[in-house]
Amino acid sequence: MKLYAENILLKDGWAAKQTITIEQGVITAIEAGMIAGAEIAKGAVIPGMVNCHSHAFQRAFAGFSEQGSEGQDSFWTWRKIMYQFLAQLTDVDAKNIAKQLYIEMLKMGYTRVAEFHYLHHDIDGSTYDSNTSDGSTSKAISSKGSSANLATMAQAIFTAAKESGIGLTLLPVLYQHGGFGEKAPNDGQKRFINSTKQFNQLVSDCFALSEQYSNTNVGIAPHSLRAVDKASLISAVAHVRSLDKQAPIHIHISEQQKEVDDCLQHYGKRPVQWLLDNIELDKFWCLIHATHIDEAERKGIIAKQAIAGICPTTEANLGDGIFPTTEFLAEQGTIAIGSDSHISVNPIEELRWLEYAQRLIKQQRAILASDEQASVGQNLWQQAAQGGAQSTNSNTGCLAVGKQADLLVLDSDKTKLFANANQHLLDSMIFASQQNPVTDVMVNGVWQIRAQQHAEQEQASDNFAKLLVRLSAS
Repeated sequence: MKLYAENILLKDGWAAKQTITIEQGVITAIEAGMIAGAEIAKGAVIPGMVNCHSHAFQRAFAGFSEQGSEGQDSFWTWRKIMYQFLAQLTDVDAKNIAKQLYIEMLKMGYTRVAEFHYLHHDIDGSTYDSNTSDGSTSKAISSKGSSANLATMAQAIFTAAKESGIGLTLLPVLYQHGGFGEKAPNDGQKRFINSTKQFNQLVSDCFALSEQYSNTNVGIAPHSLRAVDKASLISAVAHVRSLDKQAPIHIHISEQQKEVDDCLQHYGKRPVQWLLDNIELDKFWCLIHATHIDEAERKGIIAKQAIAGICPTTEANLGDGIFPTTEFLAEQGTIAIGSDSHISVNPIEELRWLEYAQRLIKQQRAILASDEQASVGQNLWQQAAQGGAQSTNSNTGCLAVGKQADLLVLDSDKTKLFANANQHLLDSMIFASQQNPVTDVMVNGVWQIRAQQHAEQEQASDNFAKLLVRLSAS
């Protein structure tokens, strides 16, 4: 197909009156002028955003955790509420939640998601047998030809991505301990736990599953240093890299001050410093949150070309803290953004919070611009999209020949009401507009959202609403 845009944000900046040719999901040509037969975009065209960090099932209890608890509400009390909800979820529930979430992501401009997937087992913590909870038989086949029992919940995520149309990077999570020092997991964590051998088999099964689903790939996510010991971490990394040398590897790190304090007590080092000293990081590692880091850790992340996966709305909602984005970007660090707990499913809001948090700390304005790009909005959108692509090892993140056609069309009827010259357009989108400006969304060369509508949105929302009624009554 061919798509004509009056204005389009290419890798090197804005261009006017361009036609892009898309073949088998990939941009094969970008030419000046309108080519006969091209579809005309109804507004400016920009690259889709990558969501680098998602726990899909947590979308089901967004709004349920704002009541306060134990007098001192924090991440740790919020986590107890999360355990109560996940204890009720079947694999069918997981699919329905993820499908609703992924449609919401698409509508807001996310075209790919990295799913940090740690809800592995049945409600009682046992491994699924060959029959899923709705009575159907899993069709997933492991690398050894056996029924992929370990991947039942993973298959639910693959199915949700397929039915919604979003690109997926599945990151099975290695979770073994309830705290530093190989502390026994608590009852709320029983659905997460795998031995290292079991986990590596799960990863192999997920690679086999990925072959059945287009526009997907697989990496791993050691949950955190408190949940995984050194030997298991090394084994898991070696296994996934034996399957794919560029497999994405994500890890929660330094999210909470308590986590830093506990790591110092156990290892004698801060979490990121321990990781830098003990594990060979590279550009396909994404350090999620990294909120509480010092200067040496910040420079170490950059030296290894690892990505900082920042989730501003969740970090604000949980009271985590603020990532040192100003210094990190000034030193040429790479960032990606994620919606994490899905208290918000909106890349515009993530980027707005990213900038505003720095303004409040520094008591300055327009902080996350650069010498090369004076527009804060454009700088953040492009950096986050390209960093997100790196974090998922996907051929996305910008619009250029050879890149996957993941793109957004902005509604000109909405953007015309704000400063809309190219140099101001993304600033207006992120900082001035309170309405969703995304009208059409293409993923891998296929339109998934047209006029802000998804073909399966009504069924997905009905299923999700019924699920919420059931959960709230439990």
